[in-house]
Amino acid sequence: MGEEGFEKPAAPPAQVLAALRSGHLTLEGRLLYSSNQTFLATVTHADRQFLAVYKPKDGERPLWDFPPGTLWKREIAAYLVSEALDFGLVPPTVKCRGPYGIGSLQLFIMHDPADHLLTLYLEGGYEATLQLLSAFDYLINNADRKSGHVLKGEDGRIWAIDHGVCFHPEAKLRTILWQFSGQPLLPEVQAGLQRLQISLATQSPPFTALAKLLLPPELKALKQRLETLLTSGLHPDPGPGLNVPWPPI
Repeated sequence: MGEEGFEKPAAPPAQVLAALRSGHLTLEGRLLYSSNQTFLATVTHADRQFLAVYKPKDGERPLWDFPPGTLWKREIAAYLVSEALDFGLVPPTVKCRGPYGIGSLQLFIMHDPADHLLTLYLEGGYEATLQLLSAFDYLINNADRKSGHVLKGEDGRIWAIDHGVCFHPEAKLRTILWQFSGQPLLPEVQAGLQRLQISLATQSPPFTALAKLLLPPELKALKQRLETLLTSGLHPDPGPGLNVPWPPI
């Protein structure tokens, strides 16, 4: 289907979230490159239409190291953490009850698939945003930061997607984003981490929402990783073991 008539997305975030939560969902087809059942959908709300990505719980393939039926929750949790940090890295993502049951629904970002993390390295000019992403991935314990999971929107903004295998209580960070290892965190990164720490300590939003999406050991581990970043003030080092996803793109 073409892109004519769809928001790209110029609407304010509150309007996008309202559309995702209460709009009419029409499936357009399955996204075949995904390892789980993932669908492109049209969301119609009032006089607006958006493209979105629907990931139903029942379409998830079981993983040996993640509780079954929880990947969709982690997609939403990643969005909530990104917003609490004020990093704005993850497209708006909400809980959805679609044609195949409960799952996550995320705004689809119009982009050129030829642009991804590795090409952004070569292009240059995105170092500050990638430093936000480096800290964010450590914080959520992202086990699968491939190059193709970083998009450049048509407006030049950088987005991070595919966060179903995050928030495990054990260290599982696998990423191709290691070039900042050992470097000091940017002031805006530290400010975001401090905001999240206050939220978690006072059990104010997004703590209450995260507590419904993550298991207690996962939430405890998130707090510990947050404390580690704030105490060290540095981007993490790879450490021993398998720490690069395969394939990298």
